[in-house]
Amino acid sequence: MLRGLTASSHGDLLVGADTGDDAAVWRLDDDRALVATADFITPVVDDARTWGRIAASNSVSDVYAMGGRPLFGLNLVGWNSDELPIELLGEVLAGASDVASAGGWIVAGGHTVDDPEPKFGLAVVGQVHPDEILTVAGLRTGDVLVVTKPIGTGVVTTALKAGRAPADVVDAAVAEMVRSNAGAAEAARTAGARGATDVTGFGLLGHLRNMLVNSGVAAEIDVTTVPILDGARELAQGGFVPGGSERNLEHVRPLLRGQHAHHETIVALLADAQTSGGLLFGAASLQAAEEAVAALSADGHTAAVIGRVTAGAPAIRLM
Repeated sequence: MLRGLTASSHGDLLVGADTGDDAAVWRLDDDRALVATADFITPVVDDARTWGRIAASNSVSDVYAMGGRPLFGLNLVGWNSDELPIELLGEVLAGASDVASAGGWIVAGGHTVDDPEPKFGLAVVGQVHPDEILTVAGLRTGDVLVVTKPIGTGVVTTALKAGRAPADVVDAAVAEMVRSNAGAAEAARTAGARGATDVTGFGLLGHLRNMLVNSGVAAEIDVTTVPILDGARELAQGGFVPGGSERNLEHVRPLLRGQHAHHETIVALLADAQTSGGLLFGAASLQAAEEAVAALSADGHTAAVIGRVTAGAPAIRLM
């Protein structure tokens, strides 16, 4: 849709709508470029402040996925003022402010509209050196694929809405959704990555597909190494797979190879629509990937080497 509405050929627009990347990047000069993104979500948990933290972490993640450093954000709010107290919105905004303060950026304002269904997120502006941008088109044959958070939050939040998610499983999912991707972005840069994205609404397979199509390469994924939230597999087997995850799988299925060798639950989890997921990036070597995983694990992340980039037409072989 955007391709039909906007021209992305301006010389200073380094990353636009053509690749479906995580954020737009605009060059200011030889050493500085702005990174701009916007994202908002409906509530995924019951606690207002926690929802604000998750939404803010999800929004700023796109800046980190481009290799950037966030500067400031603007709140984007849809609020049912007839049904929900304004004090509750204050808690949502406070959660976002918590994330900004911890990440070294600020919330500088925003905009609110009346909406029957509450929605919250931010437009975030950051900066990056023009030579250090991470993009979905940056994967290279031989790159080693690293993911920095476990998958399964879509399944867990779906079960939560149905009142069927165990408290400890929800707590673990929330801990991952509010975890900053700043450290993951630094690990990607140190590992020599040029291609990266964050794993959100299109699931691991969907976002990997976008990277492969735009990079002109293929990939092999060792399914047994992909980290999955404790309890998510059982909830998926119980039928708590969101509709978005099912659509993700159908969209990516033409590129899948070897999926019949794996249980359908595992394949569904690989396509699970994530909220505030981790980064997926291609390290320059196995040693660089393992060092990145070790550094992230020491900092509390559940990161893993999950596969490699291969030559050939875009395809995903599940090993």
